Amino acid sequence: MLTVDQLSESRRAILIALKQRGSATIAQLAASLHLTGEAVRQQLLQLQREGWIEPRLAREAAERVRTGRPATHYKLTDAGDHLFPKHYDALNIAVIDAVAEELGAEAVARVLARITNDRVNAVAPAVRELPLAERVAALKNWYIVDDPYMDAQTDGAEYRLVERNCPFYNTAMHRPALCSVSVNALTRLLGVRVRRDEKFQYGDGRCVFHVFAQEPIDPATWEFRLESELDAAAT
Repeated sequence: MLTVDQLSESRRAILIALKQRGSATIAQLAASLHLTGEAVRQQLLQLQREGWIEPRLAREAAERVRTGRPATHYKLTDAGDHLFPKHYDALNIAVIDAVAEELGAEAVARVLARITNDRVNAVAPAVRELPLAERVAALKNWYIVDDPYMDAQTDGAEYRLVERNCPFYNTAMHRPALCSVSVNALTRLLGVRVRRDEKFQYGDGRCVFHVFAQEPIDPATWEFRLESELDAAAT
């Protein structure tokens, strides 16, 4: 993931200034960074094209200025803010551990089951009427539309979803129970048993969800189980 530290010095300086100030005009940035207004403007145009900043008209300026054009302020977008360090994975792990310690392991399973239900309910309307092959192909976009890191494969009898980029990697590597959500949700959405044959946690560099086309399940009666329990039951 690209970070602010990987950018050129001038672009990094502008983004850091906006992060620290909240918003700023071209004149304010030029003065604080000892750059010309034109140099700042060119950098802002490029940063805006890349979706990292956006212009906004300060409300107080708009109310104050009745004639002429108030100076445009620039601020970080959500994407721009994500160039700065974030520690969501550490928070996720802390929350999972706190639930387990305060409420017990069963509570963690109930939380993961709830997340699974929400995910299934969000995706099911778009795939429930499709044949299995088309459902597998549609779920290639399980995480994002046109996901370049997920492939749907088939040998004619069975199918596999090959995941090369897990958006929850840092959390899942430390708390693999989180992956139970994907296994259970895919099982219900596809209506057949699903198992992870390869796992990031095992050093495989990817996750491979094996879709057993000849082993149907009833999505209406399927009960959530941790992936470790599903694997144990299959052996």
